Parts: sequence; C-alpha cells; structure tokens
Amino acid sequence: MPENKSRPPQDQPWENGWAPDTSRAPGTRRLWLAAGMAIATVIACATAIAVSEREPEGSLSAAASPKSTSGPGLISFATPSKSTAPPEGKSGLSTAKETPKAPRPSGDGTPAPTPKPSKSPSGEAASSPEPPATTWRSVRSVNFPDRYWRASGGYVRLEPVRGSESREDSTFKLVKGLAGDGCYSFATADGSYLRHREFVLRSERDDGSALFEQDATFCPRGSGHSGAVMLESVNYPGRFLRHQNFQLRLAPFQNSSLYRADSSFQLVAGLA
Repeated sequence: MPENKSRPPQDQPWENGWAPDTSRAPGTRRLWLAAGMAIATVIACATAIAVSEREPEGSLSAAASPKSTSGPGLISFATPSKSTAPPEGKSGLSTAKETPKAPRPSGDGTPAPTPKPSKSPSGEAASSPEPPATTWRSVRSVNFPDRYWRASGGYVRLEPVRGSESREDSTFKLVKGLAGDGCYSFATADGSYLRHREFVLRSERDDGSALFEQDATFCPRGSGHSGAVMLESVNYPGRFLRHQNFQLRLAPFQNSSLYRADSSFQLVAGLA
C-alpha cells in the first residue's frame, strides 16, 4: 500500500517522490453536477407543458386576443389627402348612376372610356331620382350670371338675354337622359336635342342611333357653387360641359377654380 505523502512545494514537485493521482478522470465532480442540472431542466419543462395542456382553451385565447380598447387621452392622427379626381355624386338637383348601355365612340371616332357608378362627395352611393317628364329650364352661367345657354345656328353659346326670340332659344325642355336614368337631356322648342359632336355642343335632330342618345345625355355633378351643377358626358366620363370664349364644349376636368366656375351652371325657370 503506497504511503500517503503530502504534496510537495510547487517548485519541487517530483524531487520528493510525489506524483498526481491518475486513478480518477479530471473534472468528474463537475460532470456529475452538469448532468444533474440537465435532468432537472428536462423534468421542469415536461411539468410546465403538462400543466399548460390542462388549462382551458378559452382562457388561452382570451389571453392571446385581448379586446382593443381606446383609453382616454389616446388620439390617432391621419394624413389628409388632397383629391384631384373629377367631382362625383349628388348635386342640388339630381343624382346620377351608371348608364345601362355600353358607351360608344363619339363623332370624332375616339373610343369612349367605360363610365363608373357615381358617388356622393361623402363617398356614399348616389340614388337616382328622375327629373319630371316635362320641365322647361334655362341654363345660367355661374361666373357670367347675365348670360344663358342659347341654341342658335346649330351651336350653343353663352349670350345675354335680348328679345323674345333670344328667350325662346335660351329655354330648353329638361327630360330624362336618353341614354341613362338619373341624367339629363335638353330638347329645344322645335324638337331638336343638345348633343356634343367633336366635343362641341350643338343643337341637332335625333337620328335614333345609340350614339346620338349618349352624345345628348349629361349627368349632374356637384360643383361647389351653391345651387349649381356640373354636367358630365355619359360616354366621356371625366369631360364636362364648359364655356370657353362663350362657346359650350366638352373639356377634360381640371382641378382649378377657373375650370369649376366655367363649368358650373344653374338650371333656373325657363325664360320664354
């Protein structure tokens, strides 16, 4: 049996006959401690999983999906957007809806875009009340209130009221749109209709074609001017009747105060 000897000083480990104990692997105590901690961790995880599986699903879903409440003092902010789209929706006189007929090109041969259902300025779908069967109206300019539409020589211009002939030429029968409910058509005293051709408003006889009906149909839209409307072409959505040099024509929408004033009109009692 080997004699137990105390560990010699570090500066002379081997001179006094001392040698390290090689009967046991180094770090054995640490290895046992690590194994014990690993086993304890596995047991704890298994216990937690078993306990969670026994919890009712309702409590888990309620905890995962709390109700969203707005507490006092919480304010949300949104960045306002400026719209440049043509005006849509109800006017002070009527509203418009999508025409049931497919759009066709006008007289200049350019294909017409598909009209869209109209909405009110608040975003709600517009209803479609129809104008009376026979209503005589004169059309007055907003920014030239002394001038009215007048059909003369086959064209329509803004002119001041003069004699009885001028009053008769400036009075139109407002009827339900030839190509769309909720829209308008304007007939003259001699039975002609106002229609656009080559984007110019004219007075012509109805030839019975679908193209004529669409060219002679205009839908009222809100204008921003009290008691006034903008009149949009049914087969050229986005183009409105506007006076330029006192000539009435279809012009693409522009988000400007001048455009809105030039294309805003008041439908007043007939002058004749």
